[in-house]
Amino acid sequence: MYEQFYGLREKPFALVPNPAYLYSSRHHRHALTMLEYAISEAAGFAVITGEVGCGKTTVVHRFLDDERKGLSVALLSNVHPGIGPLLPWVLDSLGAPSLEAPSHELHRRLVAFLKQKYGAGQRTVLVIDEAQNLPVAALEELRVLSNVNVGTTLLLQTILIGQPELRSSLRRPGMRQFAQRIVVDYHLGPLQREETHAYVAHRLTVAGGNPKLISPEAIERVYERTAGVPRLVNILCDTALVYGFADQRPRVDAELVDQVLADRAEGVLPLRSSPRVAADSALRG
Repeated sequence: MYEQFYGLREKPFALVPNPAYLYSSRHHRHALTMLEYAISEAAGFAVITGEVGCGKTTVVHRFLDDERKGLSVALLSNVHPGIGPLLPWVLDSLGAPSLEAPSHELHRRLVAFLKQKYGAGQRTVLVIDEAQNLPVAALEELRVLSNVNVGTTLLLQTILIGQPELRSSLRRPGMRQFAQRIVVDYHLGPLQREETHAYVAHRLTVAGGNPKLISPEAIERVYERTAGVPRLVNILCDTALVYGFADQRPRVDAELVDQVLADRAEGVLPLRSSPRVAADSALRG
């Protein structure tokens, strides 16, 4: 709608995860580095968590987009508590035969598949997104699958991506054996104030626009009401651009963002200052 008016090739604040738009904040750089480390060390399990909207899935897709020789990577997403036995889903995500069969036969097929990949010089990595939805029984299945090896070489590495609830599940007493196999464990936090300003400019630039299209004062308003959560930043900035287009304004300023915030005051988004933002404001005052 507003792209041509503002000289943009595409919408800079779309909610669909797009690795091309990943801004390398401190947390995102560390998350990518930890994933790289997990692969290089052939870690059994790696866990990356973060609050809703902090960019976990975008980080994963950026990680998967990089060419990786000697690796066979599969992504299992949209898992849910009622998923049932996990093994058929794992086989499907790996591209292995998963016709209906008893569990022991499915396990045999998985081991054969992993050994075939290993014989061809490839290690297999399974990435599970939204892993907080996995029931305890499914996590236990993953632990058992992690026992597949040739000598001292693990044939299946698993990366779990999820919300903080995943950590709560893994801290249960019954999950102690699983937790002991986690080599990489990182929590992805929101953007800091300066990072939020750079994030907005970065996305505008990637979309082919003017990085100063949204004023610093406007971005400050956005930060104060989103606490730096990327998804909420995207929603507010996108809406502000729609408002700006409607009013034919050449630039998004703080007044325009205030109008968006006032109109959404009774909305469903959690647009309120976090304790961290409130504390920063108090120090400045």
